[in-house]
Amino acid sequence: MTTEDRRSSDGSSALQIGALRVWPPVVLAPMAGITNYPFRALCRRFGAGLYVSEMITAGPLVRGDARSLQLSDFGRDESPRSLQLYGVDPATIAGAVRILVGEGRVDHIDLNFGCPVRKVTRKGGGSAIPVKPNLLRAIVRAAVKAAGAVPVTMKFRIGIDDSLLTYLQAGTIGEQEGCAAVALHARTAAQLYSGSARWEAIAALKQAVRTIPVLGNGDIWEAADALRMVQETGCDGVVVGRGCLGRPWLFRELAAAFAGVSPPPPPRLGEVWAIMLEHAERLCAWMSEEPAMAAFRKHARWYTLGFASAEAVVPKLMQASRLAELQALAGEVDPDEPFPAAAGRIVRGKSGPPQKVALPHGYLDDLDDATPPGPDAEDADSGG
Repeated sequence: MTTEDRRSSDGSSALQIGALRVWPPVVLAPMAGITNYPFRALCRRFGAGLYVSEMITAGPLVRGDARSLQLSDFGRDESPRSLQLYGVDPATIAGAVRILVGEGRVDHIDLNFGCPVRKVTRKGGGSAIPVKPNLLRAIVRAAVKAAGAVPVTMKFRIGIDDSLLTYLQAGTIGEQEGCAAVALHARTAAQLYSGSARWEAIAALKQAVRTIPVLGNGDIWEAADALRMVQETGCDGVVVGRGCLGRPWLFRELAAAFAGVSPPPPPRLGEVWAIMLEHAERLCAWMSEEPAMAAFRKHARWYTLGFASAEAVVPKLMQASRLAELQALAGEVDPDEPFPAAAGRIVRGKSGPPQKVALPHGYLDDLDDATPPGPDAEDADSGG
């Protein structure tokens, strides 16, 4: 049965990932240091269909690392529980999946093969793994087998650079090895987060992978972008990353757009401040107040981008160490200031110029080699 058949069987465009029915067909991308439980809960309230945890590394999880165990935890009311897992060795990946599934921690596992960070690719990890198809196949096969009935998906990039494209082969391997869906960040590792996402690659992947859903990722800044991506590429759903930073209400706009109704207007500054406070309160409840407020500063800047009356309080926001300080600053801005028209397309989060991707010496000499890289290649810090 094709993806199109599944989508038309119930008259809706819900995304089917294994036994999970995802509506709207919108996935919150895993982002390191951002998609913790407090932020996921906020995005869920605004209508995200599936919200993925920040990436967990397989090796530390298997070894019982306390930080990894905390990051792999979910809220009591969180459902479905979706986690992104990264690893470079099939045996370690299988061990981590068995822990997650055996302890009933997850309803969905996403495998990360998109990290473009230099310190990872130069060790043969992250977005370098799809260059070695036999290694990629072994990792995916091990994860799917260990997961049993829990659906496994995978996310990857177009390739290393324009001379080494791997996405069509990676998607086919995912399909053949039992993945429930595949997602493409339509940039190469060399692009990092620069330039424009190349949606034509998502369309090509959709043509190559016919029996499971294909999700598109890259440059979803507004609801209209998501609809346009689906129309232009035929993809079955979208993955939203940087576009929702400081704008979790983007998900209610996306939900409305996919339902075929006009999205609600963006919030005025007073509502934005209330959302910002809710986010900070959730974060403080999840960890102690001072580290929570320190972690929240980047979010505070994203929330206030473009608002003229907020600019004067930004320095105070960046120094706030108590929730009460954030609450008090609400009185120093204009609550009726409308959301700036151009603010939705301001790039938030990771950016920077293209790079030359570092690979291990001789890495391209034998592409059939399935030998896993060393454990130091697991030092990933990006969802890709």
